[in-house]
Amino acid sequence: MAATLSLLRLPILSQKSSHQIHSKPVDLPNPARSAISKHSIVSIHPQRLISETNRLLKSASLPLTALTLPLLLLEPKDALAVDGEFGILEGRTFALVHPIVMGGLFFYTLWAGYLGWQWRRVRTIQNEINELKKQVKPVAVTAEGSPPAEAPAPSPIEAKIQQLTEERKELIKGSFRDRHFNTGSLLLGFGVLEAIGGGVNTWFRTGQLFPGPHLFAGATITALWAAAASLVPAMQKGNETARNLHIALNGLNVLLFIWQIPTGIEIVFKVFEFTTWP
Repeated sequence: MAATLSLLRLPILSQKSSHQIHSKPVDLPNPARSAISKHSIVSIHPQRLISETNRLLKSASLPLTALTLPLLLLEPKDALAVDGEFGILEGRTFALVHPIVMGGLFFYTLWAGYLGWQWRRVRTIQNEINELKKQVKPVAVTAEGSPPAEAPAPSPIEAKIQQLTEERKELIKGSFRDRHFNTGSLLLGFGVLEAIGGGVNTWFRTGQLFPGPHLFAGATITALWAAAASLVPAMQKGNETARNLHIALNGLNVLLFIWQIPTGIEIVFKVFEFTTWP
């Protein structure tokens, strides 16, 4: 760089037939000007002029380097998270971990929602049975107060009660309450971990984050996971408002997850474009 800056200020040299150069004092930056002014040379051989210029440029390189060093330190390309300093963490393999895990968590979210809805069904079906029992008419008895010898055919309401009772027994066998709790706990743990991991991986590869729809939607999904999980203690105490809010937050979470998929696929294409294996 020092040589470039100094050579740009040298005058154009014209050749004479005698291979001598008659020149005016050369306009060189200090210390070049002071060094040449000490020699009252009117004509210099071209080879000697080149050697003298190189010597002067070498002496001027140190202060020029001192001036340009701060600019180099401010260069964005010198960020710590690029240029292969983190090895495989900046490669394509590690970059694809986030989309693969999040794709699995999307389907795991749907599975957790199914288990939760089945557990809700266990609770609500008992309420339906209780309401239907209130509509059952009492069985007619004889004058002596004993039931008739032949039991009457079950009414449609009683048949419905029997059907719901059998359905509830099958649902209870599924242990949906415990399965939903365990699935939701794993979803919360791995979801938050990988949501943060995705941002860290982006920093590894580029040295910065990119605020946009995918980043903001991911942050919102993570916050919704935490908010829905915070309602569990109230839900366990039978708070119906907390249960409905839990369902609403997770429903919104799924919608955001679906909306985020196209932007995630776009980022995957960029990963393949700008990264290499491994």
